Order: sequence, then C-alpha cells, then structure tokens
Amino acid sequence: MNEDRFVVNDVVWGRIAPHLPGKATDCGVTATDNRLFVESVLWRVRTGSPWRDLPEAFGNWNSVFRRFRRWAKNGVFERLFEALSDEPDFEYAMIDGTIVSVHQKASGAKGGLKIKPSGARAAA
Repeated sequence: MNEDRFVVNDVVWGRIAPHLPGKATDCGVTATDNRLFVESVLWRVRTGSPWRDLPEAFGNWNSVFRRFRRWAKNGVFERLFEALSDEPDFEYAMIDGTIVSVHQKASGAKGGLKIKPSGARAAA
C-alpha cells in the first residue's frame, strides 16, 4: 500500500488522535491501529466502494466495517467533527452539494414529476 497517498499526514493525525477511542490511557481494549482504520474509512468515502472492496492492506473488510459501526453508534465521528469543525484547516471536510450528481429520473426529467392519486381518492 502506498502510504504517500494517505490523507491523514502527521500534523493532522496529531490533532485527531487525542479524540479517538482505544488510546493506551483509555479504559478497555487498546486499539490496534486507529490511524490505519481512519485511513480505511476515508478511502471508502473517497471511492464510494462497498465495504467488501476494501483493499486487504487495510485489514479484513468485515472487521473494519464492524469497528466503523461501533464508532458511529457511540458518536465518535460526531465528537471528532465537533472538536475539529472550528479549525480553519479542516474546512475541506464540508460536503459540497454541487459535486453530487442525480440520475435524470430522480430530477423529474421528461415531463416532470407525475403524482398518481392513491386508490382511495381514485375510487371516490
């Protein structure tokens, strides 16, 4: 795996790491590799690929997915966003809706949106 293509450099990691669970000072299990896990989540978000297509260098896709779900349920990503959202260097994390494309049928193309009455209204 080409680590030069990783998104999280050392400076950014220094800002993120204290907000993540699994540190040696936390109660419970110490995380195996939080940095590689964060990179795997960012890889998936960047590529839009299914979890099953996660490269093996990031670890077993199912283990990464289960860890992602655990962090999501425990609010780790929300806390991370809240802690870093005021930082100007992290403004690129905002999602721009202009890059999202919609299928032509979802936008009501060719005749616009057709709303059919429910069966109860049609019978009356």
